[in-house]
Amino acid sequence: MAAINISTAMFATPLLILISLAIIHNAESDQMVITTTVLSGCSESIVESPLPQKIDCDGACEARCEKSSRPRLCKRACGTCCERCDCVPPGTSGNYDACPCYANMTTHGGRHKCP
Repeated sequence: MAAINISTAMFATPLLILISLAIIHNAESDQMVITTTVLSGCSESIVESPLPQKIDCDGACEARCEKSSRPRLCKRACGTCCERCDCVPPGTSGNYDACPCYANMTTHGGRHKCP
């Protein structure tokens, strides 16, 4: 009975140390990554993938609002929508199918919020 507990402890302790080191390594990393740890038997592999890149809302809204009759108002509304949805439809108007979140956002009065 004691041999089973010792062998279990000998296997579990190094495994826990490896998992802890992987977590600490990710916490200290400069680049944010999503880490998936796959355990099978005694082997361990770590797969890292970068997080999706944030859109440049200022540049996207500048392009979207360049032909607006009220560019400052357009950029302010577009910026709010872009921050919430992380997308801006291409072109200066329309194309809402490219960004449904942007298209579905409304004001308190029920009008489209995003230009």
